[in-house]
Amino acid sequence: MTDPTLFYRFGASLAIGVLVGLQREHAHGGSDKELFAGVRTFALISLLGSSAALTADELGTPLGFVGLLLPMGGLIVAAYFVGTWKRGGVGLTTEIATLLTFAAGAFCYWNHLPLAAAVGVATTALLSLKPEMHAFADRITREDVYATLEFAVITVIVLPILPNRGYGPAPLDVLNPREIWLMVVLISGISFLGYVLIKLVGPTHGITLTGLLGGIISSTPVTLSFSQRSREKEDLARPFALAITVAWAISYVRILAEVAALNPALLARVWLPLVAAASMGLAYSAYLYVRQPTREEGEVPFKNPFELGTALQFGLLYAVVLVIAKAAQIYTGDLGVYLSSFIAGLPDVDAVTLSMARLTRPEGGLSAVVGARAIVLGAMANTLAKGAIVLSAGAPGLRRRILPSVVMMLTAGVAVAFLV
Repeated sequence: MTDPTLFYRFGASLAIGVLVGLQREHAHGGSDKELFAGVRTFALISLLGSSAALTADELGTPLGFVGLLLPMGGLIVAAYFVGTWKRGGVGLTTEIATLLTFAAGAFCYWNHLPLAAAVGVATTALLSLKPEMHAFADRITREDVYATLEFAVITVIVLPILPNRGYGPAPLDVLNPREIWLMVVLISGISFLGYVLIKLVGPTHGITLTGLLGGIISSTPVTLSFSQRSREKEDLARPFALAITVAWAISYVRILAEVAALNPALLARVWLPLVAAASMGLAYSAYLYVRQPTREEGEVPFKNPFELGTALQFGLLYAVVLVIAKAAQIYTGDLGVYLSSFIAGLPDVDAVTLSMARLTRPEGGLSAVVGARAIVLGAMANTLAKGAIVLSAGAPGLRRRILPSVVMMLTAGVAVAFLV
């Protein structure tokens, strides 16, 4: 190993130690009096990790590494009992961060620089996010924990043993149990991301932010909740319309993420009409925001998307839509695919998106153009259905303000999909 390479690796180790040490001192008000390790000590610990790895390499035995790790471990134990334990504390956060910094330094010497950087950044981020993580833990309910564990157990244990093949003649040959459950995991995972973000920001937050995050989970609860509330608070019709429109626009982005995950080739066909529709929605949202900015709080009840019952319902819906779409492709051609996608999209566009993403693969036999247009029709049908919710449950002011967004999105999506 040349000297420049060696200095480069030790330099990276030093930078990681300084990064973690700065966070520790900042967390304690810029003073390391209550810490056994501040910015200088963490930098030295990271360099010690690189030195231990170098020593082991030069001696040709791991004992060189262990010979420096053990004394450092002893110092950590002594510092814990002299400092933290005597003050009545029981936390080991700084001590564990010290060991990770030592390991990151060793990774730098072993030329695992991306891994070392990832460990350093992840350690710093976890240390910095202490208040947010504790607040998140406080907002998680026992039902959330049970639902997540239940779904995880079913997925980890059941998924590997599910048959990975279709059954029966066409169109029933598309019913592959393992693929169906994988689609359930994908949709639940995307929804769970939005659910976690909702939990992180708290149960009450800005109306617009509710629409933004709610669009990741499901824009339907956002639409229904704010439509009902508009009858109680008619003066907030414009902010409610803003949140609903943002949720609809974000739901199109969610569709693009699903297509990208399952069939990247189809993304080239479907992105333009969905981006056009989303852009119309965001443009109208900007208009509403400029007309009446708001900091009003809003709360929408969202269910944990990892609930087993909800997952099974979606799996069943996806299977039904998949069979219907395949049958329409075989017996009625493109027109049947468009019609079935529009009807199926009224209650849930995710099932349409996933079925089209699968059928437009080479083995599916459906052209990418038809599949992309079918997804757009399903998305527009879903927007139309949510518009109907506003018309039936919303106050007159909300209905009047939401109508332009419905027209703009539907027009842009369908026009681009079938004319461009």
